Amino acid sequence: MSEATTLAAPATVAAMTGLEQLRAIFDGSAGYRGMPHFIGIEPVSAEEGHVVFQGMPTKDHYNPLGSVHGGYAATILDTAMGCSVHSMLKPGQGFTTLELKIAYHRAVSDKSGPLRAEGRVLSFGRRAAFVEGRLVDKDGKLCASGTTTCLVFDL
Repeated sequence: MSEATTLAAPATVAAMTGLEQLRAIFDGSAGYRGMPHFIGIEPVSAEEGHVVFQGMPTKDHYNPLGSVHGGYAATILDTAMGCSVHSMLKPGQGFTTLELKIAYHRAVSDKSGPLRAEGRVLSFGRRAAFVEGRLVDKDGKLCASGTTTCLVFDL
């Protein structure tokens, strides 16, 4: 594992809230960049229950039909929605995705960006969280939307 992907000590992470963990990742102090880094997704903001990411699609993200692959939109939405759940966790809690649904509203190209993905928790219970997400282009036009259901559990 490279230094850039080494996480902070597990005991330190376990004592933090999910929002504290996200902010440490976002400011670089957690020593973890994760998968979003590899496709050019950057954090914008994190508040309890609401997280925003931004990404600039390139021709490297294109499918054979000449537009950005749907997996790019799905990934940035999944990241924003999942992190919005993460932002609600108490120390010692974790979560996993049970279901993810993405709806595509318009094609995305390298000229659409930067794209902005927002995840917002609708309901956070003892065992389940329900989230909605929106992906908009540089003009604020809706490109994709999503929902996810996550299982919340004690670590």
